[in-house]
Amino acid sequence: MTNQNILVTKRNGSKEPIDLEKIHRVITWAAEGLENVSVSEVELRSHIQFYDGITTSDIHETIIKSAADLISERSPDYQHLAARLAIFHLRKKAFDRFTPPALFEHVNKMVRSGMYDSQIIEDYSKQEIDELDAYIQHDRDMNFSYAAVKQLEGKYLVQNRVTGKIFESPQFIYMLIPMCLFSHYPQETRLQYIKDFYDAASLFKLSLPTPIMSGVRTPTRQFSSCVLIECGDSLDSINATSSSIVKYVSQRAGIGVNVGRIRALGSEIRGGEAFHTGMIPFIKHFQTAVKSCSQGGVRGGAATLFYPIWHLEVESLIVLKNNRGVEENRARHLDYGVQINKLMYQRMIEGGNITLFSPSDVPGLYEAFFADQDEFERLYKIYEADESIRKKTVKAIELFTQIAQERAQTGRIYVQNVDHCNTHSPFDPKKAPVHQSNLCLEIALPTKPLNSVDDPDGEIALCTLSAFNLGALDDLHELETLSDLIVRALDSLLDYQDYPVEAARHASKGRRTLGVGVTNLAYYLAKNHTKYSDGSANNLMHKTFEAIQYYLLKASNLLAQEKGACDYFQDTTYAQGLLPIDTYKKEIDGICDEPLHQDWETLREAIQTHGLRNSTLTALMPCETSSQITNSTNGIEPPRGYVSVKASKDGILKQVVPGFKEHRDDYELLWQIPDNKGYIQLVGIMQKFVDQAISANTNYDPAKFEDDRVPIKLVLQDLLYAYKMGLKTLYYHNTRDGADDGQDDDGCAGGACKL
Repeated sequence: MTNQNILVTKRNGSKEPIDLEKIHRVITWAAEGLENVSVSEVELRSHIQFYDGITTSDIHETIIKSAADLISERSPDYQHLAARLAIFHLRKKAFDRFTPPALFEHVNKMVRSGMYDSQIIEDYSKQEIDELDAYIQHDRDMNFSYAAVKQLEGKYLVQNRVTGKIFESPQFIYMLIPMCLFSHYPQETRLQYIKDFYDAASLFKLSLPTPIMSGVRTPTRQFSSCVLIECGDSLDSINATSSSIVKYVSQRAGIGVNVGRIRALGSEIRGGEAFHTGMIPFIKHFQTAVKSCSQGGVRGGAATLFYPIWHLEVESLIVLKNNRGVEENRARHLDYGVQINKLMYQRMIEGGNITLFSPSDVPGLYEAFFADQDEFERLYKIYEADESIRKKTVKAIELFTQIAQERAQTGRIYVQNVDHCNTHSPFDPKKAPVHQSNLCLEIALPTKPLNSVDDPDGEIALCTLSAFNLGALDDLHELETLSDLIVRALDSLLDYQDYPVEAARHASKGRRTLGVGVTNLAYYLAKNHTKYSDGSANNLMHKTFEAIQYYLLKASNLLAQEKGACDYFQDTTYAQGLLPIDTYKKEIDGICDEPLHQDWETLREAIQTHGLRNSTLTALMPCETSSQITNSTNGIEPPRGYVSVKASKDGILKQVVPGFKEHRDDYELLWQIPDNKGYIQLVGIMQKFVDQAISANTNYDPAKFEDDRVPIKLVLQDLLYAYKMGLKTLYYHNTRDGADDGQDDDGCAGGACKL
């Protein structure tokens, strides 16, 4: 049968002959202005897949897939051809036509159907909505790459997750988010804020996280990307922790759980009345809680559990993710963070021992591990010498080697340097110590254990994220306006959203913590003709991240002058007149001689006078999914190939690095980088200014080593060098496995903090 004889099944069930000329017109329209794309090639690939009775929807899908399959280094513009075809199809599915409806009509329909928050209609007049409708530029939909459109369809656009029916197109997202967040602003100013934010987001200057992109405008009001929950050493606390996990996993958040306080296997309970079963049964309990809910169909739940390296059960905890062993002694569906400090590293360097304790047997030690390093060392040595205390002694090098081996084999045994998280912190460790991070290792906020679900003294930390797209900036001075916009928007979100758990509400309202990061760093380096590996980017990083932190602090200070400082401002080191430039690891001066460019002393004075609206401003997250929306390279990471191949639930998505045509030769691909040293230096320079932490990876190519084996000694050296450079955390351990260099996975085990 020829294509001309094929009958097409219409939406109403009727059939008519296929209209090849109509298909040709649509593909020609999508190809307008693009280079090295062939309309006839897309048609040819599509036609051979048509069959009698094919639906109009399947015809669209076939054409889109045919164009997407042609994306390559030689013909990168096929990603825009496929994207335009996908937008055409998306709008047809959402609106039964190509032209989106008027904003007022659209919002009213969505509110009536329960898809949008009814407050939108209550807060804005028709005149205001019409003015914003005139400002929307729906043709910006044509700026997306193919991978972006598929991610929008899969995760961000409001839809029926059961039927797959989509109800909106992308520009509505970018307009409705600021409409919701600035609704409480005075009428004479709010429309301008909305327009400015719309431009910044829809032109990809700002990157927004999944909970905000998929949630703000809907009736479900929980938009914090990261939730940190600390578990105490009691059944009541364990149950309260589990309950909190379920509530937040179900509402799009990624979870960090601190389990380090739980006493070890064999410890006495009620004076010896019972024998403690140890941590593993409770870790399995938390694993069940994490996996009990999908996040609104957007992704699965994920969590990282944290414990100190000196915990008596550490040798059993390190292997929990390992594929060997039996289910009884494994909990493989969680990730784990090992907490280390200077004394532990020193024991390894000096060839000494590490003594393991149950936290319940060594009063004050657990608290001092975070709050006071001198006191920790004093107590630790006392308890080591006390023969009445249950303990186990292991060689430090053997324990660190085991950690390094498990980190290498699973890729997901993470590291938190707890002393750096507290000595170079926006929080006074005596008042508000940082006990943990989150599943992407960039959040470093105070927490307190819950003793019940409604415990007024507990503290669950939330962090609300966003990122600057460095590759879209023309000048660092743009950061001043963008900082003001994003701080205002995210601060408003803290009051706009709901809080399923009281411990999260009072902590969030009291500390008002934000985490603004960056994406597209690799493109930024390429545009500036600098590299990860050779130190050429060190001074650029210093200048860039100084500007980021300075302008964000300035924005928060100005907002404090308008609305007041956060309630717990006195818990911060900022209240003591300290700034990030005062507490960083001074080893950074040995690798970077860039001077300070901003007026820090005037800012210091303003902060001491008026305070800050937000306890934290920065955190560098992976940006795995959101980077595809803004057609960016992931967060701070080098790309694996010029064309990345993302495996997602929607199939394989190809994405070409930004600026490929102009800057191909300026890019430094991941496996071209000889070692981790230059990258770690860059992260250390960033950490000088970043007040929370950074999702930083280490990467190893076995082919570079004898017998194709990465020496564990090298992995340990990198851990030590990261500590020397002041890094607070280390995230993935990536090993090149011989797969296509462009191949990558999508998301941190489904975690929300992928932004």
